[in-house]
Amino acid sequence: MSGTGFSRSSSSMREGRVRRREALSAVWLARFESLPPVRKVRTYDGQRSVTRDYWSTTIRKALACESRLERDHAMLMDFDPQVEGLVSQPFRLFWPGRRGRLGHVPDFFARLADGTGVVVDVRPDDQIGPDDTQAFAATERACDLAGWSFRRVGVIDPVLLANVRWLRGYGHPRYWGQETAERLMEEFAEPKPLLAGAEAVGHRIAVLPVLYHLLWRGLLGTGLESRVLGLDCVVRRSRAEGGAW
Repeated sequence: MSGTGFSRSSSSMREGRVRRREALSAVWLARFESLPPVRKVRTYDGQRSVTRDYWSTTIRKALACESRLERDHAMLMDFDPQVEGLVSQPFRLFWPGRRGRLGHVPDFFARLADGTGVVVDVRPDDQIGPDDTQAFAATERACDLAGWSFRRVGVIDPVLLANVRWLRGYGHPRYWGQETAERLMEEFAEPKPLLAGAEAVGHRIAVLPVLYHLLWRGLLGTGLESRVLGLDCVVRRSRAEGGAW
């Protein structure tokens, strides 16, 4: 991709936030997840989508999202224990086109536990136009060169979304209880129904919030795509593979 480049934000104690435009080969080792967004998400009259920040329990920061769907995907990445770093509007990619230089700002950049990077664009299948197709293709080619993965994601399974939204309500550290958590981890060493395991540890009112917090953190797991989470769902300790994203 001759002529491909990035515009990214960086911070300086003296200069404050600045933008830098560099060649792809000069920035693919950059820790984009630790840099500020390259642009702000702005609202405007007649806007069809709803903009709202998502507070990530993984990075303890707000992520600017341009739609409910982006916010839901931010939540799925927040839920995935393989995601250790996350930023929205990470950089602006430039590449040469027939009509001159073209550009695109992906929705997210995620850093995974194995050190690899993932660039994410959120767009439902029925909302992709020719310009979007070109932008996504250029972004995927740039990711291949940088050694990252590229994902274009769309509508989320409603059962999965409902379950993760429920667990997100227990994502705050205040739902952690060391002794209860340890006993739950022991109790669910072998798969068993959620309520049965919880009541074996203590009163459900005290135990269930900790159990849901462990499910959110991925220390306990259950099937989240097959059915809405209920008291008879089978829960097990740990997950071999991370996340719902």
